[in-house]
Amino acid sequence: MRMEELIGILAGIFTTIAAVPQIYRAWKTKKIEDVSPKMFLILTIGVLLWTVYGIMKKDVPIILTNGISTLLNSTMLFLILKFRKK
Repeated sequence: MRMEELIGILAGIFTTIAAVPQIYRAWKTKKIEDVSPKMFLILTIGVLLWTVYGIMKKDVPIILTNGISTLLNSTMLFLILKFRKK
């Protein structure tokens, strides 16, 4: 494996798991008042577009990491909508 491939895979893994602590905290505490839904919406659109780009380029690491990121950030958006005070 070349160094640039390793760096790309590691970057994908770290950016993919970045949302997990926020999702876990929101799920456990059901407190999302300080979480920006706009930020998660923009981020979700961005990683969805990266997933499409990866599909177009047939780049499996881009597809996998950004596909998982899309699911994780969509989950956070769902939690924000579910737990926000009306």
